[in-house]
Amino acid sequence: MDQPLLRIQNLSVSFGDTPAVQNASLKLARGTTLGLVGESGSGKSVTALAVVRLLAPGAKIVGGSIRFDGQELTTAPESTLRDLRGVRIGMVFQEPMTSLNPLHVIEKQIGEILEIHGMASAQARRARTLELLKEVGLQNAEARMGAYPHELSGGQRQRVMIAMALANNPDLLIADEPTTALDVTIQAQILDLLRDLQKRHGMAILFITHDLGLVKRMADEVAVMRGGSVVETGPTAEIFANPQHEYTKMLLAAEPQGDPPPADTSAPEVLSADNLRVWFPIKSGLFRRVTSYVKAVDGVSISLRKGQTLAVVGESGSGKTTLGLALLRLIRSEGPILYLGQNIDTLGANKMRPLRKKLQIVFQDPYGSLSPRLSVAEIVEEGLIVQDRGLSADERRKLVARALADTGLDPATMDRYPHEFSGGQRQRIAIARALALDPDVIVLDEPTSALDRSVQAQIVDLLRALQDRRSLSYLFISHDLKVVKALASEIIVLRDGKAVEQGTAAEIFANPRAKYTQDLFAAAFDL
Repeated sequence: MDQPLLRIQNLSVSFGDTPAVQNASLKLARGTTLGLVGESGSGKSVTALAVVRLLAPGAKIVGGSIRFDGQELTTAPESTLRDLRGVRIGMVFQEPMTSLNPLHVIEKQIGEILEIHGMASAQARRARTLELLKEVGLQNAEARMGAYPHELSGGQRQRVMIAMALANNPDLLIADEPTTALDVTIQAQILDLLRDLQKRHGMAILFITHDLGLVKRMADEVAVMRGGSVVETGPTAEIFANPQHEYTKMLLAAEPQGDPPPADTSAPEVLSADNLRVWFPIKSGLFRRVTSYVKAVDGVSISLRKGQTLAVVGESGSGKTTLGLALLRLIRSEGPILYLGQNIDTLGANKMRPLRKKLQIVFQDPYGSLSPRLSVAEIVEEGLIVQDRGLSADERRKLVARALADTGLDPATMDRYPHEFSGGQRQRIAIARALALDPDVIVLDEPTSALDRSVQAQIVDLLRALQDRRSLSYLFISHDLKVVKALASEIIVLRDGKAVEQGTAAEIFANPRAKYTQDLFAAAFDL
């Protein structure tokens, strides 16, 4: 038999004295896909980073072997690794905002990879960049080539990362949660794209994910990791039909359960907007005159009631996040916004400040929203320092500990820094920061997208319990319709800044009227 393209044997990686991967063994044949599955902190990403020797400072390989196409990588010189990275081995990282350079446009970043590895012609680089962006389904690809990362949505940024990884047609693609930030229809497109590229180029894929639905659809073989060790491997069909390890059985059973509270139209209105608009001007010409507008939110009306969850659903770029930011007065908008009957869209910064304690947000990208220079305790207590000046340091620390415990984190870890936590743990820190201020309304912008399924279920249960206990109101922005179904009482479906359908969750899930909503549901529940 031909040797595997990638063979990992008894790999061990440590962060100082703390083991992160212990005696892990994997193999990946040419032209096949290996799904590497496990919860946050299981060692999946560390194993992948070890392959290309891009481990974080302080981490080191302490044992085992990594062979790529017969060549040992654990002892290979840096020059050999540079020749492999981005050419024979491509990688899609989990958090695109931290991987893309905020100072350069998309065209330059993709073109740089092509230039480093031999494409000298600027015209050829531009053509290849445009081809890649179209392949990964980026809308208005030619216009987007001149965009900076902050001008793209989370899903759009992830698609750019995938384009960069595929730029030089690698033999091995390491995809670390490549569809985490993407809505369900684009998830399906990306999976189809990866499979098509795999067939055409014979590319092997190491597909790292917490979503077992994607693994079932994508992978030929599955390896399950827990606590840094591989606990079960085998063909995908066998693992799903007859899992042997208890941990694998738990992962397969993990889905958000239960039903949300029914929509209560008699509950008092907490936050509302009427015909809300957020238009971004497009300027051109020598004098930079406004020639058109990007209508990110175009005439949307919403009503969020006390103790209820309103889910905002739609594809990347549909205006979901922009709507949430506008409602909290974090970006400019037109149209009345009412909080507890008070018109807040005309309030200045000073008058809005006292209200911000009660209007909180959890951002989509926790790594980008958590300061790397502050400890977890300092991050969570930041709002308390601003809003509750009378609290002592000990009182703030107790509130921080309570918020962390509420989100399933050990309060004893509060003096650690964000980089010491997994992606899922960082998202829980972001949720704890919002909860610490005891708000009335929380805008949750994809709060479970970075979490594995078992933790998603825990967070859904937590959010429901907190809502019941504190009568919280959630504006829940998500592309994960399984989570929406478990949490939302009402739904509004956005497309290109407009509401195409809205109503109670029970009605919309039972009988979606708009073709766009039907397509979203079909993609979500067929995956």
